[in-house]
Amino acid sequence: MTREKLAAVLEEIALLLELKDENPFKVRAYRHGAETVMAYDGDIVKLAEDNELEGIKGIGEALRDKLHELASTGALKFHQNLRAEFPEGLLGLFDLQGLGPKKVKALHRELGVGGVADLKAACEAGKVAGLPGFGVKTQAAILEAIAVREKFADSFLLGSVTPLVSEILDTLRMHPEISLVAVAGSFRRAKEVVHDLDFLVATKEPKLVCEDFTTLAEVESVIACGETKASVRLKNGIQCDLRAVSNKQFPFALQYFSGSKEHNVALRGIALKKGLSLNEYGYTAVEGSARKTDVPDEIHDEREIYKVLGLSFIEPELRENRGEIEAAAEHKLPRLIELANLRGTFHNHTTASDGHHTLEEMTEEAMELGLEYLGISDHSKSMVVANGLDEERLAAQVAQIRKLNREFSHFRLFAGTEVDILKDGTLDFDDGVLASLDYCVASVHTSFHLPEKEMTRRICRAMENPHVTMLGHLTGRLLLKREAYAVDHAMVIDCAAETRTIIELNCNPQRLDMDWRWWKRAKDKGVLCSINPDAHSREGLHYLGLGVRMARKGWLAKADVLNARKTAEIEAFLKKSKAMR
Repeated sequence: MTREKLAAVLEEIALLLELKDENPFKVRAYRHGAETVMAYDGDIVKLAEDNELEGIKGIGEALRDKLHELASTGALKFHQNLRAEFPEGLLGLFDLQGLGPKKVKALHRELGVGGVADLKAACEAGKVAGLPGFGVKTQAAILEAIAVREKFADSFLLGSVTPLVSEILDTLRMHPEISLVAVAGSFRRAKEVVHDLDFLVATKEPKLVCEDFTTLAEVESVIACGETKASVRLKNGIQCDLRAVSNKQFPFALQYFSGSKEHNVALRGIALKKGLSLNEYGYTAVEGSARKTDVPDEIHDEREIYKVLGLSFIEPELRENRGEIEAAAEHKLPRLIELANLRGTFHNHTTASDGHHTLEEMTEEAMELGLEYLGISDHSKSMVVANGLDEERLAAQVAQIRKLNREFSHFRLFAGTEVDILKDGTLDFDDGVLASLDYCVASVHTSFHLPEKEMTRRICRAMENPHVTMLGHLTGRLLLKREAYAVDHAMVIDCAAETRTIIELNCNPQRLDMDWRWWKRAKDKGVLCSINPDAHSREGLHYLGLGVRMARKGWLAKADVLNARKTAEIEAFLKKSKAMR
């Protein structure tokens, strides 16, 4: 159980009570309770579990009992009974543009609508238009909202929208009435999957800028356009919002709209303790508060916002309320890795297996990117579908790499393999072959449906091999296409620490694996990361920038990343036995 789940249940109860026409004060009490749960700076989950919530303002006796039941059992009978009074799909109607509690309530009561499919059928039959407060236009708008939902229900990969974001930022920067521009939201925080895009501008002509935003070439349709905000649907299906503020408001708006919600709630809690109210417009003194905190007359950037609260600046990637605020209060945040820190990378393919460019072409691209070294790790023999190399072809490639290295003066190729981890945890090449290489990436490519315990043991057995340098794409996931296979991350990380095995951060946009949520644990255990693009082409090497964003989100500093080391350091590292690294 987490505080987020506690709050979500209270929020849903409020919504369900609203649908039942319950007392507005009761509805408000649950919503306020959800806010209190999110803002409380102690371990609210533990307090709820131990039934020690008494005295917390905003949580009365009835809420205390319900939170205790929820935290201690994982479920709340009152919530379950409420949900049982409504069709399972009814809450999904709130995801449709333009539908709030009043309209959902009317649709359910008058037409028996229990979900999106029911609503679509009712609209197509013309029944919705006849309801009081709806009409033909509303019915058409609902049908359009359903069509949009069906067409654009998918999420979007961070990597796939990055070029689009860059284009929009460049366009906005050229607007004569815009002085400051930034992207905010989950994109700025480097979430691996985003659902919308949030842009922020500073301007003295907000209405004009909003109107111009709706005419961008990338826009498919306009959702709304007001005095200070515009929402559009782009041609790729993603919703894109623009907010226009003043120069003075810009730092506060950027901090606020970057999120996350949980991070911001925690910040507001700290501000209140200092007698301040913090929102997207600025700091204001809390009336009647005995505490006074000095606030500069002018706040020029986010760094100064955090400084007022006694916190070190928190980079956007870390703002998920996962310990970053506590670390900032103690001034113990890491200096996060930067793209300029990377000197090379290791997991890359050529036309020898399933790559699109030759060894020489991949080397040339690496040099163009300013890298000092490149590791080549084509697939091993069992990956027939990927034209995996057998022992003879691998030996020929190693010889080719050694020959090229003799021609280089300021660049180094490392000879490796992406060796398959077989079903039983053994490897696709024997130890003699692996010993002839500079390094080895071990990855799972088959038998994804093993039970978690068996899959974990399979991977750990591979890491126990003294020739396995690093583990490739830990979970095998393909974002938005294929779920991760079942594996115990904690156990794999512990095994990596014990065996001195590196874990890669595979920065192919569809993988981004190991997931950022586990890197802090790995870092704390002393496990090194290698940011690898799994490049199958020259263009694939450019994924390194995305990998750095994910590494930053995982709290990684330069010292935590193997390929931030210089060539001579890498050579010395790989020459050591695994146990001595």
